[in-house]
Amino acid sequence: MTFDVDIRKTLAAGTRRFTLQARFRSDSQRIVLYGESGAGKSMLLKALAGLLTPDQGHITLDGRCLYGAAQGINLAPPQRQLGYLFQDYALFPHLNVRQNIAFGLQRGWRNPARTHDDDTVRYWLAALELDGVAAQLPHQLSGGQRQRVALARALAPSPRALLLDEPFAALDPALRQRMRAELDRLQRQLAIPMLLITHDQDDVAAFGDHLLRMEQGQLIDTAQCLQGVAHEA
Repeated sequence: MTFDVDIRKTLAAGTRRFTLQARFRSDSQRIVLYGESGAGKSMLLKALAGLLTPDQGHITLDGRCLYGAAQGINLAPPQRQLGYLFQDYALFPHLNVRQNIAFGLQRGWRNPARTHDDDTVRYWLAALELDGVAAQLPHQLSGGQRQRVALARALAPSPRALLLDEPFAALDPALRQRMRAELDRLQRQLAIPMLLITHDQDDVAAFGDHLLRMEQGQLIDTAQCLQGVAHEA
């Protein structure tokens, strides 16, 4: 799976301007985008997912154009077939675990039935050990359970790649370590390419097969990035 990205996007609010300029190419199964809060990491992830439209450039995945300014191509998020795990998990609070997982499997915005049942939902309930909480609402779950539900929802439609926005930031240190190990196991088992953004060096160590660094909206060369992280450690 090859990502080929070369985009530019400027956001303005009053007299303030922020420009994202990102260019990289990778066929790694594990890409980590590392940088401090406000560097533009989430902005890049949203552009890849189709939640933010660049001003210019292109985004291709395995030669398939997801966004191309010159060609007038801008595929909608569902057409891009990318699983997205939001930092706050973005679970639907009025839907139970089973419904949240099933939501991405159907067309339109009609909520799945509370007792929705099919092979895919059953598989992910079992795979992520959520059978016992399938009928519960998000506010009744622990932080780790909420993360697993969000991950199951992202993976249920069999995406071509997985995008993760600070997936462990909301967890306490002990749970963060355990969930990091679970994601490591799951990604290897499924062999699904993923791009994970973080400011945590433990995430870099665990998943940074291809490491990119972002500073003030600019991607830094990988070699410089590796030297910088080593220096900080």
